[in-house]
Amino acid sequence: MPKSKKQIKSTGYDAKDIYVLEGLEPVRKRPGMYIGSTGVDGLHHLIWEVVDNSLDEAMAGYCTQIGITLLPNDRISVVDNGRGIPVDIHPQTKKSALETVMTTLHAGGKFGGQSYKIAGGLHGVGVSVVCALSKWMRVEVCRGGNIYAQEYSQGKPKTKVTKIGKCEGSGTSVSFEPDPEVFITTKKFNWTTILDHLRQQAYLTKGVKIIVFDGLRTHTFYFEGGLTSYVKYLNRTQKVIHPNIFYAEREKEGILVETALQYTDDIQPLEVSFANNIHTGDGGMHLTGFRTALTRVLNDYARKNGFIKTEEANLSGDDVREGLTAVVSLKLREPQFEGQTKAKLGNPEARTIVEAVFADTFEEFLEKNPNDARQILEKCTLAQKARKAAKAARDTVIRKGILDGMTLPGKLADCSSREPEDSELFIVEGDSAGGSAKQGRDRRFQAILPLRGKILNIERTRLDKILLNKEVKALIIALGTAIAEEFDINNLRYHKVVIMTDADVDGAHIRTLLLTLFFRYFPQIIENGHLFIAQPPLYKVQKGKEMFYVYSEEEKEKAIDRMDKEKSGGVNVQRYKGLGEMNPISLWETTMDPARRTMKKVMVADAEEADRVFDVLMGSEVPPRKKFIQTHAKSVRNLDI
Repeated sequence: MPKSKKQIKSTGYDAKDIYVLEGLEPVRKRPGMYIGSTGVDGLHHLIWEVVDNSLDEAMAGYCTQIGITLLPNDRISVVDNGRGIPVDIHPQTKKSALETVMTTLHAGGKFGGQSYKIAGGLHGVGVSVVCALSKWMRVEVCRGGNIYAQEYSQGKPKTKVTKIGKCEGSGTSVSFEPDPEVFITTKKFNWTTILDHLRQQAYLTKGVKIIVFDGLRTHTFYFEGGLTSYVKYLNRTQKVIHPNIFYAEREKEGILVETALQYTDDIQPLEVSFANNIHTGDGGMHLTGFRTALTRVLNDYARKNGFIKTEEANLSGDDVREGLTAVVSLKLREPQFEGQTKAKLGNPEARTIVEAVFADTFEEFLEKNPNDARQILEKCTLAQKARKAAKAARDTVIRKGILDGMTLPGKLADCSSREPEDSELFIVEGDSAGGSAKQGRDRRFQAILPLRGKILNIERTRLDKILLNKEVKALIIALGTAIAEEFDINNLRYHKVVIMTDADVDGAHIRTLLLTLFFRYFPQIIENGHLFIAQPPLYKVQKGKEMFYVYSEEEKEKAIDRMDKEKSGGVNVQRYKGLGEMNPISLWETTMDPARRTMKKVMVADAEEADRVFDVLMGSEVPPRKKFIQTHAKSVRNLDI
């Protein structure tokens, strides 16, 4: 148990502070209701729930260090130097408070009393959920000079709470192994996922040291700068447009509001919000209040200082968010999250309090830092001009479509089906591949759109310039959804949109450009599971009448070895560098036939990390891209030079 450098006198955290509502059976019956899923995300959610309890101790002022260790056999240990879970007899359950907390849903110190003024673990369900979904769990508590321990399996105690030794200080150690009966697909924890999440938590909890160890590697996170350090980290691959990072921390009506922001020369905004250290990926009332205040304060300052002259010239929300990197963190007594995975904050009071606090502090920042204010307003007014130009260009595209009777692009070979759920659009590279695809397809439900050359890199290009590009314009019209403010996922003409490019460097580049376009301007197509990447074969391996299509170097070598063992004649290997080299029948059989093809569905598990990678790979800053290439060069396969 780590020894606290600063022991703070306890304020009555005893068994009577634990409140009990119901048992654990619902968790094992419907685990997805409590951890989101039983896949990789749900598996890691178990760690977050345990760590949340330690962070709650830190936010309450009783914990300075948290250690997370990846143990053999897919086990995890989380140790803190907080007060330690109470072990005395609970007045309601007549059992140890430790056993009550670990084996009873909705039992914890976060329902009443003064044990926790702020807690990330919602209503104390977290650690009991982990207990319910673990094949094995052991908890050790250092409290009052003694160490107490208890073991559990599938939410039920296997031993009594037992005193096992002496200790100094205080704290709790929770070790567990996820239950393979629940996590059928995987029990393997991801090192990078764990590091990214815990780094984020260290930024949000100033003065707390978080140590992560996997038996070989150790990472220590400790940030005195808090959100200011976090914004610097988020902007590490960006070119910032003003030197000073805005930061404010203020309490109002019992709610602590922390905000930090800085603008970059990027086009896309990056806003990250938290409530009690829980990442609210879907935003909520606190983010709404922040955005409202940001737009109002910048418009007020712009009018006052002559950047805009009339009400009609006001900056829009999109104008003031272009290139913005912002972190909004709220700590409040009773957070109302939507769902146990806490993706969205619903407290109405959070909106008005964040709006008031941020407006006051940001207005003060602009007045005290006129150079930063000028650079921010110049960025925003440039965004406004681009938005108006984009609207004019977008209206032209839509108006032309209406005048032409919504005529589809001439290069599009459409399918006969008018049912989107049955229809597929293959975006192919060049006329040669387009010709093979058009001849090989099933015309009833498969449409082909060939693109000429490499489309525009839209990562650093505003919408008005994008809409001048003929290839992008043809794709927008073919999809049927329009773009930007007019985008409507309900008008998508094909429920499978398939990127089908050559298996070489140019094909990979075109695929990346298209993925960038979809990620930035058609994210709902990705989120709704409509975007796919075709997997054409790399080789045809043939010996006599025996023939295989193979999709990797490893498969090719295995096929050759198998054929060589027959000792009759040579093996012919044909490399497909371009889809145009394949005859229509082969293209259908290997890549387009729903009964035999392989396709990868495009998904974005972590939007923040995806945003950063697209910035690095497709942005204008060279050093971050060079570093990325050097770091990952050894992992590249099948590189054509």
